[in-house]
Amino acid sequence: MRKKLIAVAMSTLLMAGALAGCGGGAKQEATNEIKIGGNFELTGGVANYGKQAVNGIQLAIKQANASGGVLGKQIKLVLADNKSESAEATNAITKLITQDKVVAIFGPATSSNTIATVQVSQDHKIPLITPTGTSEKITVDNGKTRPYAFRSCFIDPLQGEIMANFASNTLKVKTAAIYIDSSSDYSKGLSQSFETVFTQNGGTVLGKEAFLQKDQDFKATLTKIKAMNPDVVFLPAYYEEVGKIVKQAREMGMNMPFLGADGWDDAKVVEIAGAAPLNNTFFCSHYSSQDTDPNVVKFIEAYKQEYNQEPGVFSALGYDAGLFLIDAIKRANSTDPEKIREALEQTKDLQLSTGLMTIDANHNPIKSAVVLEMKDGKQTFKEKINPKQ
Repeated sequence: MRKKLIAVAMSTLLMAGALAGCGGGAKQEATNEIKIGGNFELTGGVANYGKQAVNGIQLAIKQANASGGVLGKQIKLVLADNKSESAEATNAITKLITQDKVVAIFGPATSSNTIATVQVSQDHKIPLITPTGTSEKITVDNGKTRPYAFRSCFIDPLQGEIMANFASNTLKVKTAAIYIDSSSDYSKGLSQSFETVFTQNGGTVLGKEAFLQKDQDFKATLTKIKAMNPDVVFLPAYYEEVGKIVKQAREMGMNMPFLGADGWDDAKVVEIAGAAPLNNTFFCSHYSSQDTDPNVVKFIEAYKQEYNQEPGVFSALGYDAGLFLIDAIKRANSTDPEKIREALEQTKDLQLSTGLMTIDANHNPIKSAVVLEMKDGKQTFKEKINPKQ
């Protein structure tokens, strides 16, 4: 009887082992990967931003995987195209979390699209890192920090403050007009901070005009701005509209300086506006390719080798976002989203391509910024602004 029981037990164990071999193969294989989602603008109006950010992220992941991976596993980036639309961005993040089972999310690239997705990440308790979404609302909601939302770029108020101080202190101007994209949270946030600081500096905002993303003809509103005769025009918008607006403004004889923020930072702005119209324009950004810092040089060389082209700022910020998450997973020593979130929150003096980064209480990075000037179609370094300690 005892022998029979032993035989039955052995048979049961062998069957269990066989079943485990059949049903558990995919699971075992999955444990050799860390799946990270990428929710980006791969088509649509700001596709160049999304593609650049993805290039940077993929380079960081490739380097990590080539060095043995993270926690002994290879990172797999699962991409979803949000088509540069908020509703599609919400659909994309939902799919990445519920179907693809990612442990963290990169993206989107723009503030409006990120804001459309951030609540989904909070509801599912999956960390989200936008490389380039600069609106305050992404990480803070009604005065409270969103626990699962992070970014690797500085926020709109800092950019508005930098450009207002640049207008007052470097250009020594007294009056400004503000021209915003009324369909963009990014543009509105920058406008508010610029106006507040410029006014505090003793300057006067003579008036504001607005346009909508994808507008083509800006002459009616530009005519109103021209009539104000401002010393400068602050234009917080994305490269496609910026290029068209600056070109049309110069054709109308508006030769005053135009100021902007990181949404200008794309080579396509020169293709759209032309080199000469962009002379006497300045914008704030996250780094300069002319920076001689060894970390910047190393990143640029690696990017050129990988993609055979110079990296734009969105590529640098995508790369930084990749380093940010990879470092957090290593320090968490886990792929558990909650532990990753805690490690992201504790990031301090992390070396990135754009400099050292520490995450503050609102999940925003403390890091340096630069002001760039356009000269004959090329970006030239103007000033570097270090973070307040």
